[in-house]
Amino acid sequence: MSMQSINPSTEEILETFEPYTSKQIDAALEQAHTAFAGWRRTSFTERSALFHRLASYLREHKVRLARIATLEMGKPIVEAEAEVEKCALNCDYYADNAEKFLAPQVLPSNATRSYAAFRPLGVVLALMPWNFPYWQVIRFAAPSLMAGNTAVLKHASNVSQVALEIERVFEATGFPQGVFRTVLVPGSETEALIKDPRIAAVTLTGSEQAGVKVAATSGSVLKKHVLELGGSDAYIVLADADLEAAARTAVQARNQNNGQSCIAAKRFIVVDQVYDEFIDKFVKYTRQLRIGDPLERETKVGPLARKDLRETLEKQVQASLAEGARLATGGKRFGDKGYYYEPTILVDVTPEMTVFKEETFGPMAAVIRARDAEHAIELANNSIFGLSSNLWTRDIEAAQQLATRIEAGGVFINGMTASTPGLPFGGVKHSGYGRELSHFGIQEFVNIQTVWIGPKVEEPPHSHQLNKHISA
Repeated sequence: MSMQSINPSTEEILETFEPYTSKQIDAALEQAHTAFAGWRRTSFTERSALFHRLASYLREHKVRLARIATLEMGKPIVEAEAEVEKCALNCDYYADNAEKFLAPQVLPSNATRSYAAFRPLGVVLALMPWNFPYWQVIRFAAPSLMAGNTAVLKHASNVSQVALEIERVFEATGFPQGVFRTVLVPGSETEALIKDPRIAAVTLTGSEQAGVKVAATSGSVLKKHVLELGGSDAYIVLADADLEAAARTAVQARNQNNGQSCIAAKRFIVVDQVYDEFIDKFVKYTRQLRIGDPLERETKVGPLARKDLRETLEKQVQASLAEGARLATGGKRFGDKGYYYEPTILVDVTPEMTVFKEETFGPMAAVIRARDAEHAIELANNSIFGLSSNLWTRDIEAAQQLATRIEAGGVFINGMTASTPGLPFGGVKHSGYGRELSHFGIQEFVNIQTVWIGPKVEEPPHSHQLNKHISA
C-alpha cells in the first residue's frame, strides 16, 4: 500500500510514496552495515567537522526545511524554524563534546592500569514519530554517529518528505555513503528490521503500544534499545505560585506543537486556594491564541497532523464530559477544512475520567483540583506515565523536596518542560526507559568495554644467580 503525505491544513495530498521493496531495504541495511567498518575508525576530529558542517547547512536552509515540516504535519512555521535551529544546536553540541564524553575512564583495580573504553555498537535503527520530524531524528543521530555508529531511519509514514530530506542533508554535507540511510516502509515492516542481524540496536520515540512491541521484538533477539514513549505530564500549581506566570506558561506548555508533544503539560493540578483564579487566567490566555494557517507567522495553533488524531481527541473530550468534567472553553472543531480543533480546557476533572487516565495528544488541557501540596503530588503520581512534570511555587527549597517524590524523568520548577542538548531526557513507568541527550544519551549506544592490564612480572629474588647456573 502506498504512503501519502497529506497537508493537514488543507487535506490536500502532497505526494505519494511507494514503500521500499525488499531489495531496496536490503541495500540500505547493507550500506549502513558496510559503512560502519570505516566510520568507526574515523577520528572525533573528522566526525566533529562533519557535524559542524551539518549544523551550518541546517541554519542556512532553515526556511526551506521548516516549510516542508509545516506542510506535512501542520506545525506552526515559527515553531518549525525553531525546531531546525534546535537540530543545529544539537549537532554543534555533540561535535564539541563527544570526545570528552567518550574519553576512557581510568578505574581502580589490582592491575597496572585499568579503564573503561566506549566502543560503537554498529547500525542503530531509529523508529521515529511525526510530531518533531527533524528534532527527534537529529536528537538520536548526532550522539549515535559521533560515537562511531551508523544509522538507519524508519520515519513515520506521514512525514516521508522530511525523512528523505534528512538523508539528503547528510549526503549534502559530506558524510560517507551509508553512514545515515532512510528507508520508507510501513509500520508492519518494523519487526523484520529489528530482527535483521545487521541492526545492532534500536531507538524508538512513539506510543506506549509501539514501545511494548519494540521492546518485545528487541528482547527476543537480545538487542539494546531505548524507548521514549508517551506522557501525561503533571503541571502542579501551589498556593504561593506566581499565578500570572504559571497561567501564561501553561498555555504555551499545553499548546506548543498544536498540543502534540509527549512532554506537553497535560494534567494541570491546582491547589484549592488558587484553583478558580488560575482557571480564569488560563482560559483568558487560551482564548487569545490565534488558530489558522500554520504557514502564517502569526498563527499559534495549527491543525492536528492527521484526521484520526482529531477523532481520538474528540472522543476523549466527549467521554470526559459524560463522566462529569465541565467545559471551560473550546471543545469543538475549527473551520471547514483541515484537521483543526479548538484549544480546549476541561475543568473539575477527577482521576476516574478519560482525560486524566489517558494521554491526550492535541490542544486539550485537563484541570484537576487538589486539596494541598501533598494531595497534588499524590494526583501527579496517579498515572501510568512518568515522562516529565512542572511545579510552580515561590518556595524553591520546598519545591526541591517535593521533586524527590515526583515519579517522572524530569521536574521543571517555575518553568516549562523543554528538551535541550545538555540535559538528559527520558521517562519512567510507561513513558519508557533509557536516556537521550547530554553525556547520558551518547553512552546509551556504546559498548562500555573494560580494559585490564596486568602487573609486570617481577623476577624473584636471586633469580639472576639461578640463571647463571642454568647457562653454565
